[in-house]
Amino acid sequence: MKIFYDAKYNLTGVSFDTTRKASCIARSLGDDPIEGVELLSPRPVTWSDLAKIHCPKFLEALRTGEPRDVAEGAGLGWDEAYAVAIRWSTGGLCDAVIEALESKGIAGSLSSGLHHAHRSRAEGYCSVNGLAMAAVVAVERGARRVLILDLDAHCGGGTAEIIEAWPQIEQVDVSVIPFDTYTPRADARLILATSLRDGDDYLDIVQGALEEIADPESIDLVIYNAGMDPARTAGGVPQIDVEVMRRREELVFGWVRSHGLPVAWTLAGGYSRGASMEHVVDLHRLTIEAAVARTVSST
Repeated sequence: MKIFYDAKYNLTGVSFDTTRKASCIARSLGDDPIEGVELLSPRPVTWSDLAKIHCPKFLEALRTGEPRDVAEGAGLGWDEAYAVAIRWSTGGLCDAVIEALESKGIAGSLSSGLHHAHRSRAEGYCSVNGLAMAAVVAVERGARRVLILDLDAHCGGGTAEIIEAWPQIEQVDVSVIPFDTYTPRADARLILATSLRDGDDYLDIVQGALEEIADPESIDLVIYNAGMDPARTAGGVPQIDVEVMRRREELVFGWVRSHGLPVAWTLAGGYSRGASMEHVVDLHRLTIEAAVARTVSST
């Protein structure tokens, strides 16, 4: 399985888990390899690419740092290297989409900080909406139906806003924390799982959301926003532990394989404030392990 990553993902003085953990996961994969994983450097997206989903004045602020309040709207700060880093990180998910479409299999990117970025503003540690950008790349390469499956702890309001202009793209969004909420639509389903009894309840809700997807065989590509921040130890809620997250990843990739769908996954949320970066890395490795297991079992 090809995973896209470059040190330029983290080439910035802006320091937060969103801009640091990709390098930690890449180092972990070097120190403790997962068989079948190949790390590859992607191509960065251009500012012209990003203009397909973001407005020009907003992109100019991200590129130049001015106005500073707009450039720093994600809450992370800004420097010139950060403007480079977001292009490379977004490019990684776009290349994972291209690889998944061409191979009709599974690929991923060690990208995060995506789904809260709206067309004209950054928000919630997200400056560029890589999910929407990658979905547009898929459409441009002939995909007629692209599903963004968002299981980050928080809602993907930025994605929902942007994809409304693209009838080929839809979103299914299961969230446990009501940040960046939006009014659900036929092409942007939002399930707020904010009254969980236990982890099994969460898994039942995720499974139900998958089962309600109409005609899954007609989907040309799934883009999976595999947030680990539902876990209580990574910024989430008390009912969800590591084992629940492991089972969730097995559930998602099992559903994908049962319908024979290509999938490109990305890291999304997961924070070390409640534990350690090593623990966050281990959580994100659950996605990689589940993806590899499904890749191997389908060959």
